[in-house]
Amino acid sequence: MTLNFRHSLLVAALALTACPPKTTTTDAPSTNTAAAASGESPSTPVVKYSGKTVTLKEVDATITAQLKELDKKKFEMRQQAAEQLALQAIVKDEAAKVSQTEDQYLKANIDGKLPTPSDADIKKVFDENKDKMPPGSTLDSMREQIIGFLNQDARRTQALKVFDELKTRAGYQMLMEEPRVKVAATGPARGPADAKVTIVEFSDFECPFCSKAEESVTQVEEKFAGKVRVVYRHFPLSFHSHAQKAAEAAACAEEQGKFWEMHKQLFANQRSLEVADLKAHAATIGLDAAKFAECLDGSKTKDKVESDAKAGAEAGVNGTPAFFINGKVISGALPFSEFEKVINAELAKT
Repeated sequence: MTLNFRHSLLVAALALTACPPKTTTTDAPSTNTAAAASGESPSTPVVKYSGKTVTLKEVDATITAQLKELDKKKFEMRQQAAEQLALQAIVKDEAAKVSQTEDQYLKANIDGKLPTPSDADIKKVFDENKDKMPPGSTLDSMREQIIGFLNQDARRTQALKVFDELKTRAGYQMLMEEPRVKVAATGPARGPADAKVTIVEFSDFECPFCSKAEESVTQVEEKFAGKVRVVYRHFPLSFHSHAQKAAEAAACAEEQGKFWEMHKQLFANQRSLEVADLKAHAATIGLDAAKFAECLDGSKTKDKVESDAKAGAEAGVNGTPAFFINGKVISGALPFSEFEKVINAELAKT
């Protein structure tokens, strides 16, 4: 039995929690990843033609988000490899204490602790999934497959429990910290300006995952009231046809002091984001209709939205929602527990 399945489960889950990348380029990256990694200067020429040159800085300016993503993946791979090496050593030591091999120890503590699926559990899985099963399937014909499915799920749960217990007993501590990304906390905000934790969120009003993520953000604001400040920045994705104008509408509402009311209204009505709908939403939340229409129709806040999107791209954002918690990046519509873990760690440092 291997010890590296924890990350595979997380990767599969994260793929279903965020709107996919936005294709974009920027004028200049905030950091020069390739140059830093290789020791080269941003001014290093990489292409020569007709007596002219293209510098590394110019190249990196066109792939800023991709370079940031590579940095993140590199860190994650190192962290996962470090965790796996530590777990392998911990399991080896624990197995030796009871005169077992690592495989024997894992089988005894994982496979040997699995509950026997009950008839009720088996029937529940069958009833909930029978429309997806081959024609003519019966409870008896699918029993063994269902038992295998239930055992697999139970095995994952038990394995994570065993590994967490072993790590706790061994005083396991991950010392590698993900590099923090500097991003300006500029925009509509909730929470005290001097909060110990600042969360900068890049989001898209047409992205369903952004709407889903608001559940976790609301829980964060409730549990960590007075300790966390949430700042919203716009990142409308190019393939969401109404996202840009919806973002401009929210910025227009901000000019009248009602950004958060519009924010709530837009996420609650993601299927109604035509310009006429946006004006109706403005009326619903009590905005001055004439001023709002003038702002929206004249694209008065377009530059503000585009400035946010550019800042996000330079920080490595390539999908929504993306959150920077004191500069630590988490992406996707993750459960509150993931935010809580990062926030508690930050609060413990201050």
